[in-house]
Amino acid sequence: MSEKTVFLTYEGLKERERELEYLKTEKRKEISEKIKVALGFGDLSENAEYDEAKNEQAEVELKIVRLEKMLKNAKIIDNDDVSTDVVSMGIKVRILDIDMEEEETYSIVGSEEADPMENKISDESPMGKAILGAKVGDIVSVEAPNGAFEVKILEISK
Repeated sequence: MSEKTVFLTYEGLKERERELEYLKTEKRKEISEKIKVALGFGDLSENAEYDEAKNEQAEVELKIVRLEKMLKNAKIIDNDDVSTDVVSMGIKVRILDIDMEEEETYSIVGSEEADPMENKISDESPMGKAILGAKVGDIVSVEAPNGAFEVKILEISK
C-alpha cells in the first residue's frame, strides 16, 4: 500500500523540518532529563513523574515518526509552477460570499498546512473542493456542513 502524498508549500515544509529537528534534538534531551530526575525519586510503581515523562516520550516519538513519514511523502507546491488562471493549490483567492455579502481571501494549501484562523484552507475542505478549478467571475456552490451557499471568485493571485 503506497503512502498518501502530502502537499506542502515551501514554507510549510521548512516549518515541519524545523519542528522535526527540535523534537529530535532539544525535546528528546528535555524528556531524557525528566526521566533521569524521576528515576531518582525511587520506586517506579508509584512514581507519577516517571509515568508522565515516559508518556511524553512516547508522544514525542510518535510525532517524530509521523513527521518523518510526512516529509518522505511530501510534494512541494512550487509557486513558480502555479497558474493564476484557475483556483489551484498554492494560490490565494479572494471570494465573495453572495448570501452574506462578505469578501474573504484564502490561501489554498494541503491538509497538513490548513489553518482556518490564518485563512489557509485545505484543498480537501468543502470550500477548497468547491472552488478548485474555478476562474475569476465564476459563481460556485459550496456544500458545507451547515448547508450550501454560493461564492463568487473575485481574484486569483500568488
